Amino acid sequence: MTAFHLAQMNTARMRAPLEDPSMIEFVEGIALMNALADRSPGFVWRLVGDGGEGTNTAPTDPDRIYTLSVWESPEHLRAYAYQSDHLEYLRRRRDWFHPHGADAGLVLWWLPAGEIPTLTEGMTRLARLDADGPTPEAFTFRRLYPMPELSRP
Repeated sequence: MTAFHLAQMNTARMRAPLEDPSMIEFVEGIALMNALADRSPGFVWRLVGDGGEGTNTAPTDPDRIYTLSVWESPEHLRAYAYQSDHLEYLRRRRDWFHPHGADAGLVLWWLPAGEIPTLTEGMTRLARLDADGPTPEAFTFRRLYPMPELSRP
């Protein structure tokens, strides 16, 4: 067991509201992808919305959705995201979401094991990543930072 876990938040701006017929395949896949995450090796926690799903909107921008989860390691998250059935949904993201452009759509950070991140914290870290680029406080798979070392008294 490690002293730190990896938090991840991703966001996307929808091409249409979730109720729109063009979004039906995405919406139908939410429960499947959440169940897949829940049973994936290394999965620790995910933010659950009011309806029990893991896709959340923020009141400041109802066209944007967020997911927030915690994993034991980058390898576990990477296996779920890129080496499972989730990859097919990832490949279809342009069907449902606008491109990010220069803005980051994913942010990673280390947090002490047992802590639960908030959506606000994730949004703050994503803004930090956009402003400063990758740092130990906010990074991506392309520029991973190692797990912090425990400070000894």
